[in-house]
Amino acid sequence: MWVPGQEAVKPAPRPPAVNIPAASAPAVAIPSQPKDNLFAALAYVTFIPAIVFALVEPFKRNRFVRFHAFQSIFLTIATILIAIAMRILYSVLTLIPMAGYLLAWLLIAVIVLGWGILWLVLLVKAFQGETFKLPLIGALAERQAGS
Repeated sequence: MWVPGQEAVKPAPRPPAVNIPAASAPAVAIPSQPKDNLFAALAYVTFIPAIVFALVEPFKRNRFVRFHAFQSIFLTIATILIAIAMRILYSVLTLIPMAGYLLAWLLIAVIVLGWGILWLVLLVKAFQGETFKLPLIGALAERQAGS
């Protein structure tokens, strides 16, 4: 931009574009259609759409939707196992006089809040088209979705 009293300055040349080879590109699966994001997010609403998406033919071929469906199914199974463990722990903690019930309810509140936040993060990430893998469950889901 020219300013009175100064010489015109040419803009600096742009640096050359760098081509990244396909082998070193990040491995984030972006679905081809926006509808895939919606179906992947719906898999987290309950386990019923996840089972349908894992078994029905149009979704069965889409690796992105299958991954989120299997991750939702495995998360539901893990939730049931954690709920059983929490029920046993609740029974043990209530044996402690006075503070036992407080500790048990506090522990339940923290776990339910954490699970709710995890569920919301998974739902949003799937809707944004990202493959967000949970530590143990994500590897299982990726193996199932790849086959």
